[in-house]
Amino acid sequence: MFELTFNDEQRMLRDMVRDFVNNEIKPIADKIDEEEKIPDELRKKIAELGLLGVAFPEEYGGGGFGELGYCIVQEEISRACLSTATFIGAHQSIGTNAIFIGGSEEQKQKFIPPLAAGEKIAAFALTEASAGSDAFHIKTKAELDGDEWVINGEKLWITNGAIADIVSLFARTPKGISAFVVETDQPGFMPGPPEKKMGIKGSMTNQITLEDVRVPKENLLGRDGRGFLIAMRTLDAGRLGLGAACLGASKELLQISTEFARERKQFGQTISKFQAVQFMLAEMTTLIYNMESIVYRTATMYEQGKDVTREAAIVKYYCSESLGKIADMAMQIHGGMGFSKELPIERFYRDARINRIFEGTNEIQKGIIARHIIKKRGVY
Repeated sequence: MFELTFNDEQRMLRDMVRDFVNNEIKPIADKIDEEEKIPDELRKKIAELGLLGVAFPEEYGGGGFGELGYCIVQEEISRACLSTATFIGAHQSIGTNAIFIGGSEEQKQKFIPPLAAGEKIAAFALTEASAGSDAFHIKTKAELDGDEWVINGEKLWITNGAIADIVSLFARTPKGISAFVVETDQPGFMPGPPEKKMGIKGSMTNQITLEDVRVPKENLLGRDGRGFLIAMRTLDAGRLGLGAACLGASKELLQISTEFARERKQFGQTISKFQAVQFMLAEMTTLIYNMESIVYRTATMYEQGKDVTREAAIVKYYCSESLGKIADMAMQIHGGMGFSKELPIERFYRDARINRIFEGTNEIQKGIIARHIIKKRGVY
């Protein structure tokens, strides 16, 4: 397959992460799923490699690899474990990135270095019970009391919610939706127990309750009432990382399925000689080629400072739908063995489903794409 034109540093990053994944994550991926926890030791190793801040400039303690580098990391991590990729994504691509996108220079210098180093963990809190896809109508409130904001409300489905030290949180003020950096050691910040999920079990997902949580006035990100724009810009980047994760998982499923088809015999020959199986492998390969193209094309556009709201929606929609199809074909090729926990197909199949829901459902993505093309009168 065509080799993307990464530079030497990007290739070195990819090779380093690939070796780490093969040696440290793949051997315990099933354990992460079964125990529903990413080991502290693994999180520590990920941090030591600089993977929790790979996208951010070196001046903030990051790796300086930008969105392209981040997508490379997420692709490789996801070849082993989508739970681990979800943890990294919630921490870096939305939790910390909201501060990078919306924060002042002083806020960036204060909060990003310990997050990029993995000394602290981040989360992103926008969703509520009555405000999922309709995120504009959140009910969590923030009221100014002297030099502090007092926040009350509940957030739902927060990845890293119980392990986060810093949360980029969105609440309603008299001026609209605003963004805040909330340090979780404050009284009144209460994460609930981990949610029991069908997939990505190793990533921790929690409800968060805030009761009179006091946040310094200087922890407001951007302007009061302009936080929704920060949230949407942050999710653009998050959707690129999600696309890269879907790409990595898809490549792994194709490789596993091809190797199985070359070895599995039925009716006196390997099933790789059956046209039905060949056609599934061909469709998987075609989907992956397209996924790879749009992920890295859009990441390049993002690094060039272009508005990629439409393109990020396309990436999220197409890649998540494609992973679902690929996981299904991989299971069909493996037959009963694919349904068994003896092979990772079953885990990938469960983990794949959430990608069509979080970071904005695919129905929301299609709405974004449609609005953009209608506004441009169909001009691509």
